[in-house]
Amino acid sequence: MHKAIALAKKGLGKTHPNPCVGAIVVKNKKVIGQGFHLKAGQEHAEIIALKQAGNKARNAELYVTLEPCTHQGKTPPCVDSIINAGISRVIIGAKDPNPLVNGRGIKKLVEAGINVNFDIMSSQCEDINKGFMKRMKKGQPFIRSKIACSFDGRTSLKNSDSQWISSSASRQDVQYWRSISSAIITGVGTINKDNPQLNLRPLQNNIQPLRIILDTNLSINLAAKILSQANVLIFYHDDPLGVKDILEKKGIRLIQSKITNDRIDLNAVMDSCCDLELNDILIEAGPTLNGEFLKAQLIDELVIYQAPILMAGEAAGLFNQPVLETMKNKIHLEHSDIRNFANDIRYVTKIHYHHVD
Repeated sequence: MHKAIALAKKGLGKTHPNPCVGAIVVKNKKVIGQGFHLKAGQEHAEIIALKQAGNKARNAELYVTLEPCTHQGKTPPCVDSIINAGISRVIIGAKDPNPLVNGRGIKKLVEAGINVNFDIMSSQCEDINKGFMKRMKKGQPFIRSKIACSFDGRTSLKNSDSQWISSSASRQDVQYWRSISSAIITGVGTINKDNPQLNLRPLQNNIQPLRIILDTNLSINLAAKILSQANVLIFYHDDPLGVKDILEKKGIRLIQSKITNDRIDLNAVMDSCCDLELNDILIEAGPTLNGEFLKAQLIDELVIYQAPILMAGEAAGLFNQPVLETMKNKIHLEHSDIRNFANDIRYVTKIHYHHVD
């Protein structure tokens, strides 16, 4: 299963809206076939592994990180191919929470007389597909926020200057997080202040993540670099400046959204992202939008690059919201990975909103 997980990870950032899956066919303790899902619409990992194994697959074992599918999608059901190949035992990492599968794959394999073991290294297998799992179970994408800050927890000076806080090594590492994301979210304030492109460099597989901009009143600078790119979506509420047609002629997709407290309603945005089948979303924004996401308890994970510098008085912090009234309401973090990039420290940390002391 360790090998199957390693194979599955080769599909990170390439398979959405599908999950990443790895599969290995073993006979007489030797690997006779292996594969991983590379792109939605292409063959699933099990099929690739079975084709490699060929006739040797009869009476062999199949290790697969996610429960095989039973439904006809862009490709035929994998369970039928597994049964027809004569596999005698299937070892499954995690159950597939997709309502179209959700135990049906296991049931059909057992009914065909195949020995099935499941929940083998399930937490590691689920961890590969945090976004897919959350979208299927809760109807929301997995949200992580990337933030660069100083040693004293500041993200920009009083005059908004923030380039550059982190090292070039840290900025290069950001490309990894962009590469595994279905979409990147930012606010119009960040676009108008920093004029970022928020693109994947170098471009991989000719696919840029969807860039999502939250812009309540369509106040975006029409000369912004990001507007010259493909795969850009703006959530807005009103168009007082009459620029909607100009943006659409530039090829920008627009979705009108409701507002809460004069801001785009983030839960409505998440519902739309789920409708768009977005699994993993990366926030690259300032303390205002990050704070709104934190206040709404929508951020699942933080990726913090802390640089060995001080930015001192009146510099902006990481989150403007929520405003806590008591230390009993403090938000707890759980570090899952800490490492250095040049002199910066990168923290990957989970957020626990309902921690009990």
